[in-house]
Amino acid sequence: MMYCNLVNFVVVFCTFSTKALSFTAAPALSSQKSFARHVTNHRHTASFSWRLQLSADESESSEKYDSAVFKSKLRDLENSGVRLLTCDAKEVNTLSSALWSTMAEVSADDGAQSVCIVLESIPVGALEAFAEDFTVLKTQMRLMEHLPELARFSISIVAKGPAFLIETGARTEDEIKVKNERILAEKDLDETRITNALKSFVERIVIGEAACPYTKSHDLAAVGLEKRGIVPGPVGYRYNGSSDVCGALAAFWECICELIKTEDKDLSTTVLSLPAIGAGTSVEAHERFAAVVEVVSRYLCLFRGDDLFGLVHFHPAYERNLVEPVDLPAYGHLPPQSWLRPMLTMNGNAEEAKSLTEEELSKSNYQRRSPHTAINILRVSHLNAAVGAKSIVDLDLGDGRTEKASGISTYSRNAIKLANIPTNTLDTALQQEIAMQLEDQPPQQDSEPSQDLLF
Repeated sequence: MMYCNLVNFVVVFCTFSTKALSFTAAPALSSQKSFARHVTNHRHTASFSWRLQLSADESESSEKYDSAVFKSKLRDLENSGVRLLTCDAKEVNTLSSALWSTMAEVSADDGAQSVCIVLESIPVGALEAFAEDFTVLKTQMRLMEHLPELARFSISIVAKGPAFLIETGARTEDEIKVKNERILAEKDLDETRITNALKSFVERIVIGEAACPYTKSHDLAAVGLEKRGIVPGPVGYRYNGSSDVCGALAAFWECICELIKTEDKDLSTTVLSLPAIGAGTSVEAHERFAAVVEVVSRYLCLFRGDDLFGLVHFHPAYERNLVEPVDLPAYGHLPPQSWLRPMLTMNGNAEEAKSLTEEELSKSNYQRRSPHTAINILRVSHLNAAVGAKSIVDLDLGDGRTEKASGISTYSRNAIKLANIPTNTLDTALQQEIAMQLEDQPPQQDSEPSQDLLF
């Protein structure tokens, strides 16, 4: 959908690589004895050949575990009351879908829990990569301050074998209070109203002002890329009303699985609505949003999923200067505001680069101010067709630094357009879309968007 509103930056969250893996459709989880259940959608069964390689030495070391010891440990865990689940996942995305779906289920319970997921078709190195990074995440207080539900989780590898042990402590009274306050955002959410509000935003921003020239309606994307080998297809609107970061990650990976198993012509791109994540327009709501989508991006990039998909993040109070790192690229976000003047200069808009105030340039944030938290998941093949590798340029920041950037013309055009729209007009449009989510609206007539509310 937002093919021309994504800067092609390479963001590295982790310095390790992972064992040869593919992306395919979502797996099924089941118990080895009495805990039979499925926590992910069984419909997704197609495969996708995206391979990730370790060096030979890394591959050998990651596979060395004692099968007898591993099986003995599993029996011990089961005998001690640990829920033992087996998962038929064979690829990165199915692993992630199963893991986060299980964590979402565990997170919903205030009591102490222990669950073991056996993933015999997944290389141990991939499991180790996730477990190690999750441990690192828990030490990063900048994020964990806004992700309190993850603090009680512990994830480890069972006897160096292909299984996760997921453990949580019981929530304290204070933690229960924090959770109860958080889930208030889930109250009275209506999927139809939420989706209609988002479609209104797409009509107003993406289509009304041609923020992306390859989207001609809120339901059809990749129009005009046929000569570059891309077939237009539907925009998939997906919804998850959980306020829990684990629920958001589970929904995100379900969308990834769906995109992988569905042909472009049947599903071009997906927009995932997460209205209970960072609900509202306060600074605290924005901080929560920024932390959650950073974790989403982090675990997509962990297994180099950014080779297949690009992300575009939205929030009703979107403010690029409040997204870390402020002066460097952040995956799925607008370029740093401090880069806009150099971008304008490079694009031939030197006069605007000099004359526009910081307040006027900050209106660029409105292209990401949707009525609720949302993530647009784009196929990289579509992004490459829309902007191409030649769009990546060396941007002189004017302070002795040169950075790789793309989307220069689009960001420059949008910045100039938004700078010349009165702030109250932009706010009015946004507030109307937010209000659409809160109350029943009369049926809308098929007409063009109101011109005075367009960017």
